[in-house]
Amino acid sequence: MKSANPQLARRGILLLPAAAIRGTAANNSVTVGLLGSGNRGPFVAGMMAKNTPAQVVAVCDIFEERMKKAAGSIGNPNARFYTDFHKMLASDIDAVIIATPVYLHAEHFEAAVKAGKHIYIEKPASVDVAGCKRIMRAADSASRSLNITFGFQRRYGQVYQKAYALASSGAIGRIRMGHAHFIKSDGGPPGSAPPPTAELDKVRQWGMWKHLSGDLIVENNVHSIDVLNWFIGAHPLTAIGSGGRTSRERGDMRDHNFVAYEYPDGVQGQLSGATLASTGYRDVTEQFFGERGMIETSENHWRHFKARGEETAEKSPRNITIDSVAEFVRRIAEGKPENTAIRGAESTLTAILGRMAMDQRREVTWDEMMKA
Repeated sequence: MKSANPQLARRGILLLPAAAIRGTAANNSVTVGLLGSGNRGPFVAGMMAKNTPAQVVAVCDIFEERMKKAAGSIGNPNARFYTDFHKMLASDIDAVIIATPVYLHAEHFEAAVKAGKHIYIEKPASVDVAGCKRIMRAADSASRSLNITFGFQRRYGQVYQKAYALASSGAIGRIRMGHAHFIKSDGGPPGSAPPPTAELDKVRQWGMWKHLSGDLIVENNVHSIDVLNWFIGAHPLTAIGSGGRTSRERGDMRDHNFVAYEYPDGVQGQLSGATLASTGYRDVTEQFFGERGMIETSENHWRHFKARGEETAEKSPRNITIDSVAEFVRRIAEGKPENTAIRGAESTLTAILGRMAMDQRREVTWDEMMKA
């Protein structure tokens, strides 16, 4: 999809000589541009600036007040501002953080690949199947020297890494079922908001609208879906589900959904997501059940249940986004790139499969979705 505004408009690790990588340890820093300065973008850029040797030197958005606020939160008030993302990508930055509204991700990702930039792109890949396929094609065309990371930070969190290593060791036996639980409050002010008077007003509040964000399951619950795919080791074959709106007064997003996925070999996956909780409440966990125990994961802890009265648990030592951005910068500096765009797109497609099942009120297959 083209931009609403013209100004905003699987591979493995490959070792390269240091001279072949811009922004290596040889010249001591990776320079980064932030594309999209709403909420998540400045948070990720701030984590990168404060916890890695990288320098966030540019910000791009169509809203100038947001760029100024982002530059302050990142800690670089002298960052260069751009309203045209093509001009920022044509500059001398080494890497870009893409944190624009979801419906623009495919366009911006494709442009960043063509510009030869290392990419940290926020989830999800796109709002629809066509956008996901566009990202996959661009990822396949990318130079093998580019480090491409999707913002599924759970993949890099220390607690998740330990839990995954234990599951992979066979400690709980073959995983028979995975359950993801993503319950939180709406996060917005009570009462109804005035209806937007123009499409640009919707862009400012893109997270409220299905056509801009992909709906609750795609924009938000995709984090937990990615964990299901990761631990089970595949994407699902089918999905069936239900969901709707019971309390939201703004936008057109669902505020609850439940989807049952069937993975290869009869492994069951379940997702329960909602924004119906009281203000400030948040309960986000994943559980994996085998014949010999259960492993529970979250951004705050991981837990291993062996038997009644016999379990171990460990808290996360830090915010897992730090782990994610630190790994991104380290790979660039050391010349050890990875390209995670295909699996990021597959996790997004898994969320879209669930959305289609809810929309059509029937079981939908992966193959059917991919032909849509």
